[in-house]
Order: sequence, then C-alpha cells, then structure tokens
Amino acid sequence: MKRSEPRAGTTGDKGVAGANLGLVRSHNTALVLGLLRDAGAEGISRLELAERTGLTPQAVSKITARLRAEGFATEAGRRASTGGKPRTVLRLVPEAGHAVGVHLDRDELRAVLVELDGAVVAERRAELDLGAGAEAVLGAVCAAVRDVVRGLPGAGGEDLAGVGSLVGAGVALPGPLDHARGVLHRVTGFPEWDGFPLRDALARRLGVPVVVDKDTNAAALGLAVGGAPEVVGRSFAYLHLGTGLGAGLVIDGGVHRGARTGAGEFGHQVIQLDGPPCECGNRGCVEALCLGAAARGELAEAARVLGVAAGNLVGLLDIDGVLLGGRTVADAPDVYARGVAEVLAARARREGANEDVPVRIAPRAGHLVSEGAAQLLLAPLFGRGDA
Repeated sequence: MKRSEPRAGTTGDKGVAGANLGLVRSHNTALVLGLLRDAGAEGISRLELAERTGLTPQAVSKITARLRAEGFATEAGRRASTGGKPRTVLRLVPEAGHAVGVHLDRDELRAVLVELDGAVVAERRAELDLGAGAEAVLGAVCAAVRDVVRGLPGAGGEDLAGVGSLVGAGVALPGPLDHARGVLHRVTGFPEWDGFPLRDALARRLGVPVVVDKDTNAAALGLAVGGAPEVVGRSFAYLHLGTGLGAGLVIDGGVHRGARTGAGEFGHQVIQLDGPPCECGNRGCVEALCLGAAARGELAEAARVLGVAAGNLVGLLDIDGVLLGGRTVADAPDVYARGVAEVLAARARREGANEDVPVRIAPRAGHLVSEGAAQLLLAPLFGRGDA
C-alpha cells in the first residue's frame, strides 16, 4: 500500500505525534502496539488487549494512556459488548512514527519512507555505482534519505535528529556483512568495502539510528511481518535473484542470521566442481551458473539450476515453503516459479514425501528490500526482537 504524501503532524489526542519514541521501547508496550497495528482501522478494546497480552487491565490502561498522550494511539469509536456499556476501541496512529528503508544494489539505490503500519508514503530511486567509493555512496544514501523525509516536521537540515517521528534508517545491501556491528565484509565483486563501518558512518552524517543488514535478510523480515507465514508457513526461504543471488531465512517466524550473522550466503554453494569461475573466487557456484544461463537467455535452465540449489536448502532445513524475488526473477516470474517447483516436486517424489513444498513469487518485488529495510527499525517497536 502506498500513499502519495507524508502525513505528519498532530493527532486527535493530545501531544505531538512521534514526540517520544523512547516510550515504546519496552516489551509490554510493544505487545500492545503490535495488537493495535494488527487491528487496523477497526481498532481493539482495552479488555481485548488485556486478554491477548496476558497483562492486567490496569497495566493495559496505563500503557494505552501513555500511547494516547504521545500520539501513537487514538480512539476509534465504540463497540457493542455482551452486557454492560459499549467498549471504547483504540487504533494505531500510523503517521506517529516513520522509518526510512534504503536498498543499495550494485547499480541502483531505492529509498522509501514508511509509516508505523508499513504504508509507503514517499519513494526515491536513482542509479548507483556501488564501486564508486565510500564517499560517493555515502553521499548518495544521505541525499536520498533527506529527500524522502523532507515533508516531515523538523526535516530540512543535514542532521535529522530534530525529526521527532523518525525512528531511524535501515540500509540493506549485498553481503556478506556483520549485521550486529554494521560492518561490511568482502561484498562479492566489491572487495574495497571489506571492513567498512557503514552503520556508524551513516549514523554520524544523518544524526539518527541506522541499522545495516543484507538485502535478503531485510526482504525476509518484510515478508515475515507482512503476512508471508499465512501463505507458505512460519519457516521459509526467500531467494533473491537480481544482480547476484542470496537467501533470507525465516525459521519459526524469525529471521535466521547465524552465529556470525553470515547465514544465507546461498549463491555461493558449489554445485559443479569444475564449473565456471565465480566472482567470490570459487568455481561452479549456483550464482555463476544461474546468472550465466539467464544472460544467455536460457531461462528454463536458470530456473532448473535455482531449483537444484533450493532443493539442497529444503533438504537441509525442511522448511515450509520457498519465495522467489529479485529483478531477474521479475523478468520472467512464471518461468522461475514453475522451474523451481518442478525440481522440488521431483525431489519430493524421490524421497516419498507426502506433499510438495510450495513455491511462490514474493509480492511487491521492486519494493521488497527497501520496505524490509525500514522494518529493521519498525519491527522491534512491535515486539519483533529478531530484527
């Protein structure tokens, strides 16, 4: 869902929207906010909040009073009850908080401004050379972030700390990288980024919190909070085939990054020992084979190679489903979905499995990574600690 212009300002309740984002950074408040978000415009009563969170009615009343005072929640009317007076219901105020999501691809930058409910209210897209050097790339990112937030109160300067509703910026790009420290490793094809502290460098320039993660992890997080578990289950893999190939893994509803935040380097599994060289230094990587076939116009072969690699992943993790995305997939989604599904179905028959693993095209392919990058900041506000 996308709105045309940022909707910043005050709410119907007292207080300025987004004036105190620090108050929502507690577990119980996050539980309440998550339910308010899920309830949408219809809202939810305090009694229902207490029942679903396990908190006492008194605790819920205190939390919702603070949320209303700070502009994060407002009344949404009354609802009939089974005896007694009608209950007042509350809803989330989406414009009370914002996050910026940035997708840095090898040749393109996309930035979005997202409200608390996930709605995109501003977007910018520009060409980018990831190999142009740190100064050029940092300048492009900061310009894009300032551009998408310029309609918010307090924006307009170099430092965005005065933008009261802005939670921060999430930046997603090809890995490998250290998500916990925000430091890049040897990004495939761009070794000059090895060891660069991207998170801290951007935070200093922008004056707001910054989170850095792999593009596939950001996309997987966006899918996990956006309803994908209802389609393919709580454990799934998102395979991103664009200018490279990677995977985002969601296990039991949470993004799996691994002990060293290096999980999901899917494209560099070797499936042909004496295959073509890959930019990572190995030979026969699935990324080199798959993108090579796609470049030759052999899309069915590219899909088959992707399916073989996906089969390895399914066999290793026994996940519920597979989602496909990325620019290369978007060029021929039916071919890739059908090809990967056929390989997985054949594998399931050989193994005597009772059912096939579903393969689906991920929604909003062009915006998936940037919107997921914004969720790196927003998801924790709603109790998604895996972000």
